[in-house]
Amino acid sequence: MLFVELIAQGLVQGSIYALIALGLTLVYGLLRILHVAHAALFTLGGYMGVLVTNQTGSLGLAIIVAMLVAGAAGVLMYRLCYEPILHQPPFVALIASIGLFIASEEIYRLVFGAYGLSYANPPLQGQVAIGALSFKQAELLVMGGGGLAIAVLAALQSKTRLGIACQATVTDPQMAESFGINLKTVRYVNFFVGSALAGAAGVMVALLNNLVEPTMGSVPSYKALAIIVLGGLGSIPGTLMAALTLGIVEAFGTVYLGKLLDRNAIAFAFLILVLMVRPQGLFARK
Repeated sequence: MLFVELIAQGLVQGSIYALIALGLTLVYGLLRILHVAHAALFTLGGYMGVLVTNQTGSLGLAIIVAMLVAGAAGVLMYRLCYEPILHQPPFVALIASIGLFIASEEIYRLVFGAYGLSYANPPLQGQVAIGALSFKQAELLVMGGGGLAIAVLAALQSKTRLGIACQATVTDPQMAESFGINLKTVRYVNFFVGSALAGAAGVMVALLNNLVEPTMGSVPSYKALAIIVLGGLGSIPGTLMAALTLGIVEAFGTVYLGKLLDRNAIAFAFLILVLMVRPQGLFARK
């Protein structure tokens, strides 16, 4: 019984990690940029979710607004911060991304306050029994919403002309452009989709914790970077599997190692152990 419960908790947390890390994977796969500022979009989504829900009472509308605002902010980040320096070495974009993330945290602190925001009437707090297990409605939304978003992303990647254009651009940008693919459009769409997923994840974390604060993206940003390494840099299926694996490892670790390490320490200890044995990541493809 405890085993099944821990698996379920791990899948809930892993679904959130997957939504955050998939956006990073999309950006890295396309541009080979470690987009640390992606976590700022996760925080922005959380703020939009709380503000819209408190004003309208509609969580569905809040999720849509959060995804649109985060997606638009992601495109703006790319246009203003990354596009002018694509010809520079990768570490230049990384430094710019870190600076953008730190600046975003300070902007959130100035605009929304240092102590965070909460839902006036937290939605989906009721319990639902599934067999012998009991879940919050919000936890079921996280798992279901995460699964739906991942399925839609997979369909877009494999079944649409735009998705195929993205894959071609990742494989060989010059060849893709010679066949008429607009690289700028592909990159904008890529940033919008990845950022929108981060915005949705922010709403879900705010829903589970009933709190959004300026620094809520700090730890998830590090874990997302760890996940894309574990998944084999640039691999969407690998990122998904690594996110769910990390969520389950954390769930079991907090029970059996909780007296020695906290949840975040367990996650990074797991990452270090894996990279010592398999430096290319758990799910890297040849």
